[in-house]
Amino acid sequence: MTVDAHHHVWDLTVRDQDWIRGPGLAPLRRNFSLADLEPQARAAGVDRTVLVQTVTVPEETPEFLALAAGHGLVAGVVGWTDLTRPDIADELARLRALPGGPFLKGVRHQVQSEPDPEWLLRPDVLRGLAAVADAGLVYDLVVLPHQLPACARAAAALPRLTFVLDHLGKPPVASGDREPWAAGLRALAALPNTVAKLSGLVTEADPASWTTDDLRPYTDAALEAFGPGRLMFGSDWPVCTPAATYTQVHEVARELTSALGPAERSAVFETTAARVYDL
Repeated sequence: MTVDAHHHVWDLTVRDQDWIRGPGLAPLRRNFSLADLEPQARAAGVDRTVLVQTVTVPEETPEFLALAAGHGLVAGVVGWTDLTRPDIADELARLRALPGGPFLKGVRHQVQSEPDPEWLLRPDVLRGLAAVADAGLVYDLVVLPHQLPACARAAAALPRLTFVLDHLGKPPVASGDREPWAAGLRALAALPNTVAKLSGLVTEADPASWTTDDLRPYTDAALEAFGPGRLMFGSDWPVCTPAATYTQVHEVARELTSALGPAERSAVFETTAARVYDL
């Protein structure tokens, strides 16, 4: 069976998703639910998923935890809370005591939107990240290539915390450029407390004309840097849908890893995510 280590849901009648702007994202301006996802995931052999935060509001994480508790597909939640709050340790404990609290497996913040490329290295952020480690959770990194050096320094400073790089750090697939992204990826992967997701690449490619060969240099670089034992598949549904269906994303990930042996493919598609997120 397969674990989908990265997907989202949202209901625009509950709150706006203010990041969905521009004509290219217009197809995302509707509701996406687990009822929409489940038949596609099951058809792909996915039996467990990780639901990941979308907006930086405190209400979303409790909602996701309750959703996970009431639905058999979601096995873990990566939520959001303000890492810089003085009572961050108490807040993480409160979240874990809520209905569905045991489904909280990690925390994420939209670092990609922070103007400071070294936001992760701020003392108040590092203090919050240490609390995440103390709580037995992991930290998902949603960053752009120029922020990868700060990710590596933060991971080196907090060896007790597992850092999960979302979408391989958003390489510039559409342009075909590989540097300095590849160097940043290798530096992060050199640290043993880091893993990465094979996710989100179709979104970084030309949505109308991408091919598997466009993605291959980036997945090959990740396989070389992290190895299959520290990589995990994620659909990034529904963000992927302007460029590819759920089925297409899953099939292209299988194709890009077809040269791996059975145990290595099992790591990418199941066991790495199950281990890292304690599913």
